[in-house]
Amino acid sequence: QVQLVESGGGLVQPGGSLRLSCAASGSIFSINAMGWYRQAPGKQRELVATITSGGTTDYADSVKRRFTISTDNAKNTVYLQMNSLKPEDTAVYYCNARIKPVIVEKWYDYWGQGTQVTVSS
Repeated sequence: QVQLVESGGGLVQPGGSLRLSCAASGSIFSINAMGWYRQAPGKQRELVATITSGGTTDYADSVKRRFTISTDNAKNTVYLQMNSLKPEDTAVYYCNARIKPVIVEKWYDYWGQGTQVTVSS
């Protein structure tokens, strides 16, 4: 079984920072990409940031220059450093990974259970 475990969410004041972590574990052969998505109340899930195995990153316009996505490939872990947080960033943040399990010649998208980020004074 492949599992994504997220951590780092919490309550922070506007202008503050948080660092989210997501570790993938299980019968993993390869990880093609990892990313973060978020879902605010009453809204659809949206892309926040992604990073490929080659290091290519993509960010939502709303978080550019504030958020940074990175990986520790040896640990199968993706991070999201969130700076200058705004109330609009309040959402449940979900980790995503595109993974080829051991033996299976196919890519699958896996999701973490989500971690709450609340930005409020």
